[in-house]
Amino acid sequence: MIANHVHDALRQVDRLRELVLDRRRFLGYSGKARVIGGVVALSGAAAIYAFRLPVDPWLHFFAWCGVLAVALILNYGGLFLWFAAGGGFRGELSRLAPALDAVPSLAVGAFATVALPLRGAFDLLPPIWMCLYGLTHVPYRLNLPRSNYYVGLFYISAGVLFLLWRQPFTNPWPMGVVFFVGEVAGGISLTRWRGGEVCDG
Repeated sequence: MIANHVHDALRQVDRLRELVLDRRRFLGYSGKARVIGGVVALSGAAAIYAFRLPVDPWLHFFAWCGVLAVALILNYGGLFLWFAAGGGFRGELSRLAPALDAVPSLAVGAFATVALPLRGAFDLLPPIWMCLYGLTHVPYRLNLPRSNYYVGLFYISAGVLFLLWRQPFTNPWPMGVVFFVGEVAGGISLTRWRGGEVCDG
C-alpha cells in the first residue's frame, strides 16, 4: 500500500518535471538556419582562400563582416518569423526572454569587433569571436538541448586554443572550420531536439 503511494508520488514528480522542462524549451532558433550558417562560414573561408585576397587585414575583416551579415539574417530572420507566427508583439514578449539573455556577450563581441581592428589587433578577433559566441550558449543551458551547451564549450575551447596558438587573421581556415563544425553540430542538435528525438533539456 505504501509502495503504491510512493510510486504514484514519483510518477507525479516526473510529470511535473516534464511540464517544467517543456515550458522552459525555447523553440525560436532554427536548426536548418544554423547548419546553413555553418556552410556559409566554410564557404566564406574557401572564397577568401580561392580569391587570394591581398594580405590586407581590412579586406579580410570586411569579407568576414559579409559572412556575419548572412549568418545574422539567417538566424535572426528565423527567430523573427517564429515570433511573428506566434502572434508577434500581440503575443507574449516574454517568449523572447531566452534570446535576450544572450545580448550581453553579443554586445561585447560587437564592441570588440570595432575596437580591436582600430588598434591593429586583427589576429585577436577570431579567438575573441569564438569565445564570446561560445558564451552566448551558456544562458540557454535550460532552454535548449544539453548538446547545444557542449557546442558552446567547443567554441570557448577553440577560442582559447587560438588565443594561445595565434594564427594570422589573413588565414581564413580557423574561422571557417570552427564555425562550420560548431554551427552544423548545433543545427543538427536543434533539429533533432525540436523533432522530439532528443529531449535532454
